[in-house]
Amino acid sequence: MTFDTGVQFTPNGPVAINVLTGPRPGGTTTLAPALSNDTLTGTETLTAMQRRIAPSATTAGVNGDFFTLTSGLPSGVLMREGQVASPPSNDRASAGVLTDGTLDVRRVSFVGTWQGAGARRTLNRFNKPLSGNGIALYTQAWGPTTPAVTGATAAIVFPFPASVPNADLAASVVEVRGGGVPVPIPPGGAVLVAAGPAAAALSTEAPVGQIVTSRLLFKPDWPGVVAAIGGGPQIVRDGAAVFRAGELFATSQLGPRAPRSAIGQLADGGSSWWPSTDASRATRSE
Repeated sequence: MTFDTGVQFTPNGPVAINVLTGPRPGGTTTLAPALSNDTLTGTETLTAMQRRIAPSATTAGVNGDFFTLTSGLPSGVLMREGQVASPPSNDRASAGVLTDGTLDVRRVSFVGTWQGAGARRTLNRFNKPLSGNGIALYTQAWGPTTPAVTGATAAIVFPFPASVPNADLAASVVEVRGGGVPVPIPPGGAVLVAAGPAAAALSTEAPVGQIVTSRLLFKPDWPGVVAAIGGGPQIVRDGAAVFRAGELFATSQLGPRAPRSAIGQLADGGSSWWPSTDASRATRSE
């Protein structure tokens, strides 16, 4: 692992650059996202995260993905060890690490479904806040309890399998609660929360003892991905600069001078954290 610094002089002023370059992931070397506080909710500094991980590994890292300042929720995908903690943003690039260590940057859409005693229904949110009519699924990656939703009904399912994409995730309903108050998410379990007309459907179709099957679908399928993080826009593809990625960002997000982070992969498979002029794939993140 190497660390280099430099300065680029641009028409808008000097830009300080810090570059981390490492070997191709594999063996004892991994390239994967870390999660602040080990949950989606809440914030933690990069330094504190590295100190927390230090007893089990030697690390080098940068900040990644846009996130909500008040809650700490990332805007895009977060996958660790093949499990989805946060779904991808349909309109932005996602950076994934495949089983062979390849960095794969692509646009991936997310669709969720759930099915109890009735027909398969839409899962409106996965580890995201729920507002209005709809149903959301919360796993331990969200945090200790579900968010409060006025008038909502919650169904606790246990045991809940690993939240891998594009698979049937079946679990038995062990308890149903009302009142819209936060519900503790049990270790090894998950909680379905429904509001509006969807609450009646959950109560009717997911009583205690009912098997509920959830699906977290990536479209197109993302074979071989074991870790992923959101970001964007993509700025390098197959060794060439991408000037118009067509991703959904506001001018206020991309225009002003601000600290930026990126990750790319060199032709030999090594990984480089912003910038890497000979990267074959790169995505920029906040």
